[in-house]
Amino acid sequence: MSTETPRARPRWLAPAGLIALSAVPVIAGAARLTELGGGGPVTARNARFFAAPLPLVLHIVGASAFCVLGALQFAPRLRGRGWHRAAGRWLVPCGLVAALSGLWMTLSYQIPDSVVLAAARLVFGSAMAVCLVLGVVAIRRRDVIRHRAWMTRGYAIGLGAGTQVLTLLPLSVVTETPDELSRALLATAGWVINLAVAEWIIRKPLRVKETR
Repeated sequence: MSTETPRARPRWLAPAGLIALSAVPVIAGAARLTELGGGGPVTARNARFFAAPLPLVLHIVGASAFCVLGALQFAPRLRGRGWHRAAGRWLVPCGLVAALSGLWMTLSYQIPDSVVLAAARLVFGSAMAVCLVLGVVAIRRRDVIRHRAWMTRGYAIGLGAGTQVLTLLPLSVVTETPDELSRALLATAGWVINLAVAEWIIRKPLRVKETR
C-alpha cells in the first residue's frame, strides 16, 4: 500500500466547473425569458412558446436554479455551514419543476425533433424526477450514502443541457443543417456522458477502499 497522497485539488474547482458548464443554457434561458417578456418577435420557431409560455418559464427558472444551487453543493466550505440542508430544501423542488416541466413541454409542444430525441427527453426527464424523489426518501431514512448517489445522478441529468452544448458543437461546425438523427444521438450523448461521470464519482470511494 502506497503512503503517498494525491495533491489536493482547489476546493473551488468542482463548483466553478459545474457553474461554467451551466452558463450557456442558463444564459440562453434568460434570453428566452427576455424575449417572452418583451413580446416578440414571434417566429415559426418560437410561436409555441408565446402561445403557451407557462411550461417553458417553469422549466427555465427551475433548471437554472437547480444547476446553480447544485453546483454550490459541491463546495466543501458551504457544506459545513448548514448550506447543504438549507439549499437542498430549494434544490429538490426546483429540480422536480425542471424535470416535470420538461416532460410537459415534450408532450404538449409541437417541437420539430425526431422521435428518438423526444423519447430520450421523456426517459431522462422521468429518470431525473425519480432520482430526486429517491434521494429525498433516502435522506429521510438517514441513508446518506444512497442519498448522495441518487442526488448526484439527478443533478447529472439536470446538467445535461450544458454537456449537450459540447456534444452538439462539432455537428454545428460541420454543417448548418444537421440531420435529426445525428442531433438526437449527440443530445442523448450529453445525458449519457453525465450519468457515466456521476457513476464514476459515486463509485470512486469504493475503488479507493479496495486499493488500500
